Amino acid sequence: MNILRTGLLMAALTALFLFVGFLIGGQVGMEIAFLFAAGTNLFAYWNSDKVLLSMYGARPVDETTAPDLVHLVQQLAVQADLPVPKVYIVDNPQPNAFATGRNPEHAAVCVTSGLLANVDKEELAGVLAHELSHVKHRDTLIMTIVATIAGAVSMLANFALFFGDNRRNPFGFVVLLLVTILAPIAAVVVQMAISRSREFEADREGAEISGRPLWLASALQKIERVAEVVPNEEAQSHPATAHMFIINPLHGGGLSGLFSSHPSTEERIARLRAMAGQPAAQAGPWA
Repeated sequence: MNILRTGLLMAALTALFLFVGFLIGGQVGMEIAFLFAAGTNLFAYWNSDKVLLSMYGARPVDETTAPDLVHLVQQLAVQADLPVPKVYIVDNPQPNAFATGRNPEHAAVCVTSGLLANVDKEELAGVLAHELSHVKHRDTLIMTIVATIAGAVSMLANFALFFGDNRRNPFGFVVLLLVTILAPIAAVVVQMAISRSREFEADREGAEISGRPLWLASALQKIERVAEVVPNEEAQSHPATAHMFIINPLHGGGLSGLFSSHPSTEERIARLRAMAGQPAAQAGPWA
């Protein structure tokens, strides 16, 4: 059901993109929009991991420079029946993590220095297992494509206002104005809906990989508490990448529920507690 829902939402996002292209130039505009979407997604498929890691200044580590972290990733990758991904660290005080890569054979897992400083080994294992679940289910590719299309919708909507073919549109300028305003909002809502559904699935699968749902529950609680007061300057500069992190790295206000890239941490923890057979409101012990 989750896969079907994701597929339907991605189809809706693509249809929205083609519709905006149609408003710009009719049938030809829709065809150009399709070719543009194909081209940008092809670029994202091959280069999104490099772009994202470079954007955050991630540095690769190995068994010499970060032996404990790398060995933990190796152990969890075996448990998940995955190739061992490359491992990176970002020097950032906010505790967080993300995974990237077009498939399990070309994947990378990245953690912040803040994460390593704020969680213990078991909690770190829970976080890494969550990220490996994203790799296993190719969420890193899905979310890259979704972000690319959502960004393109916003760009095309602006073009539609100035270059739309009013002569072929019976509603003329009014419709184009509405599309310019509403299409980017709709694209973001769809993007966030897909992201939230994938986070729940990664929590569940990650808990199964580590074998201890409460490790991840404890980590999520700690990460959110610190992330609320410690900013992530790079993420603030690149908000379109926020959905890649295990906890929303942005500090935002109004309409946060609708436009949040992540489901409620409280609900995520409650689901993990249920997996472990604990009441949702029970406080510790975690393991």
